[in-house]
Amino acid sequence: MSQFRKSGIQDLIEGYQRKEFKPSEVVASALETISKSNSDLNALLQVRPEEPTARAKELDARMGEAAKLPLFGVPVAIKDNILVKGWQATAASKILENYVAPYTATCVERLEAAGAIVIGKANCDEFAMGSSNENSAYGAAKNPWDTARVTGGSSGGSASAVAAGFVPGSLGSDTGGSIRQPASLCGVVGIKPTYGRVSRYGVVAFASSLDQVGPFGRSVWDAARMLEAISGYDAKDATSSRGVVPRFTEALSAPSVESLRNLNVGIAPEWMDGLDPQVRKSFDTAIETIKSLGAKIVEVKLPHTKYALSVYYLIAASEASSNLARYDGVHYGKRTKQASELEMLYSKSWGEGFGREVKLRIMLGTYALSAGYYDAYYGKANQVRRLIQKDFEEAFAKCHCVAAPTSPTTAFRMGEKIDDPLTMYLSDIFTLPVNLAGLPGLSVPSGLDSNRLPIGLQLIGKHFDEAQLLHVAHAFEKARGPLSQPPWKGDRA
Repeated sequence: MSQFRKSGIQDLIEGYQRKEFKPSEVVASALETISKSNSDLNALLQVRPEEPTARAKELDARMGEAAKLPLFGVPVAIKDNILVKGWQATAASKILENYVAPYTATCVERLEAAGAIVIGKANCDEFAMGSSNENSAYGAAKNPWDTARVTGGSSGGSASAVAAGFVPGSLGSDTGGSIRQPASLCGVVGIKPTYGRVSRYGVVAFASSLDQVGPFGRSVWDAARMLEAISGYDAKDATSSRGVVPRFTEALSAPSVESLRNLNVGIAPEWMDGLDPQVRKSFDTAIETIKSLGAKIVEVKLPHTKYALSVYYLIAASEASSNLARYDGVHYGKRTKQASELEMLYSKSWGEGFGREVKLRIMLGTYALSAGYYDAYYGKANQVRRLIQKDFEEAFAKCHCVAAPTSPTTAFRMGEKIDDPLTMYLSDIFTLPVNLAGLPGLSVPSGLDSNRLPIGLQLIGKHFDEAQLLHVAHAFEKARGPLSQPPWKGDRA
């Protein structure tokens, strides 16, 4: 197997700087690993060896720039709802099965400008709608820790690809937890930045007021380096922030035992209900570790977050019904061959092209936006959204960040929740409020349960205070020590 499969971004960058190996060797190894093992995991929907191989050879000739380009020669995977020119961008939907991107998303352009090499498009829930990656029209991505279990969603392929060692970093999108939840279930680091920190230009829209692109990495440092590269103002995205982007990796100086002294970390008691006992035990242990690093633990109140699930699904479904209206077989998307009249063309194209979950959310959103119901549903949901934002503002008057579990359980079995939407939706109960408030959040592995499945610790910060979250997560990661790697059969190939 690949000699670089367990290497992180920091490992590769330092190796390049010492001229121990070249990008072409790293890419060849990654392609070999993917060729042997992707059929077991279905983490990547598309791999085009010619492009990354040519790009790697170009970088071979520029080894002197290894110290200048922050992601020099780093292979990455891109979630399939993010455009890369010349590559398919299906958003894991049949309705876009033949769509080839005519341009590259800003976040991907920035990765490539930093020296990264796109090696594949990652599987996801259709149009980023799901919590398990079982809604992909091209089959579910599988968890490297146990291939009978889900990866989490919707960015499950991006998380699985990093956990399995296909790539050391990847991009996903997070609308209600779709980076943090799969990061938790797959045992990697995932960051959902502040809304507006990263450009959404070139990202297939799900819910425009909630969507945010972010990175996965094998370590906090790796994820921070990727976030550094993709962040910043973009004139092509009216919602992107003009704020200065910190040098996130510089904030991660080697933490001492007292590195979190004078820091208050908040815990909301109302978020502790309904947890799997092993997740609760891991969370309590993580909090004790944070305390041992000098932080003070304070209690905060987040009373309106209990409404987050209802609020999220009204707002997200409403925005989805508007955004997905264009995929009608006339303007964009799959056009059925079974109908000639315009009305039938629309209905049959949607019927054939969209999966069950997407149809469900379109119908819910269309109803919530319809005449006579807009104020009662979408309008009321936005009023409660403001109350959730206010809860966090009051909490941050007492603490620097909030700690919580990322997911109430570890990775569940394939098919276990697919026929029970409400139970599935509850998988994101601790991540949804963060998107509604537009805050940054990250998930860092905190341990393993008795089945040797990963558990994640979530840290939530103030607007545009990703540097603080990364510092806390990095200190915790160092104190926690290394975790074992996924024991999947790829290790024996």
